[in-house]
Amino acid sequence: MSHEFDVAVLIGRFQPFHNGHAALLATALDKAAEVVVVLGSAHAARNARNPFTWEERAAMIGASLNEAQRERVSFLPQRDCYDDRRWAAAVAAAVGQAVAPGARVALIGHLKDASSDYLKRFPGWSFIPVHQQGEIDATALRRIFFEGEETAAGKAATQALLGGLVPPAVLHYLLGWAGLAPYALLRAEHAAIEESRRIWGSGPFITVDAVVTAAGHVLLVERGRAPGKGLWALPGGFLDGRERVVQGAIRELREETGFALLDAELEGALKGVAVFDHPDRSARGRTITHAHYFALECSRLPEVAGADDAASAFWLPIGELAANESRLFEDHFNILDHFLGLGGPET
Repeated sequence: MSHEFDVAVLIGRFQPFHNGHAALLATALDKAAEVVVVLGSAHAARNARNPFTWEERAAMIGASLNEAQRERVSFLPQRDCYDDRRWAAAVAAAVGQAVAPGARVALIGHLKDASSDYLKRFPGWSFIPVHQQGEIDATALRRIFFEGEETAAGKAATQALLGGLVPPAVLHYLLGWAGLAPYALLRAEHAAIEESRRIWGSGPFITVDAVVTAAGHVLLVERGRAPGKGLWALPGGFLDGRERVVQGAIRELREETGFALLDAELEGALKGVAVFDHPDRSARGRTITHAHYFALECSRLPEVAGADDAASAFWLPIGELAANESRLFEDHFNILDHFLGLGGPET
């Protein structure tokens, strides 16, 4: 069978893979001899918005294909970096390495709204639009998956609802995955986020974070509550009404770690401030953070201890950050990479 293109590219998070995604993949298989599925939000810690690892998503997509189709589909994990141009360049470079030189490449996608603008960032590829296949939304699917009652009747209702929206093999995968440990943790996180939205809304919120380095180490906290309970994070939190952002960053640093340096010493160590404002950076809603980089000139690490929202505070060698990317909360790996040059997200 001859195909119009050598390679078709399908980009998405697929959290989870549903019938709308399946229609896009079917178009890709029809248009090209090979299909590269780019799995976004890869290598990050699980959260209620991104519950499945890229390996799990590849497995559920693969399970929905027959043997001949599986041989034609490959998977390419891609980190989020919340910088559209940098992300698109990383995707194009990764696909370029995965396909033969001079390959005719098609990009398969559905132009839904502003969240689909990434599809316009690959001028070297032929774009093939696909119409939306019914009213299917992954956010609604996750709500069904996490909010169903934990009774026999509730589980049957969840299965019935999901059964009409995802391929049969994916439904089987989801039902089995719900018996694993991450499901209970993310179900609780989902509930905490929904309760927060009920009380506080979905933003915009203004937060502050502190990147503090000393003697080749960076200061981190372990989050003590959802969202992200147990994950590593930068000391930080919400800005108070009458604070400047640097004042808020120093206050949160003290509250969560017991940091004892004077404000004047910290302000003298301030090397940079950056705003991180991608609409999808936080599952809690639109959250704009001002990250402050304090580089301390000292040979001994200051004493720290977790308090307030932090279960613990600790110094981690900077060289160990890259290996622990999947333990970091939200986009905090990207914030650290911005200031410390960790080699991500392209690598």
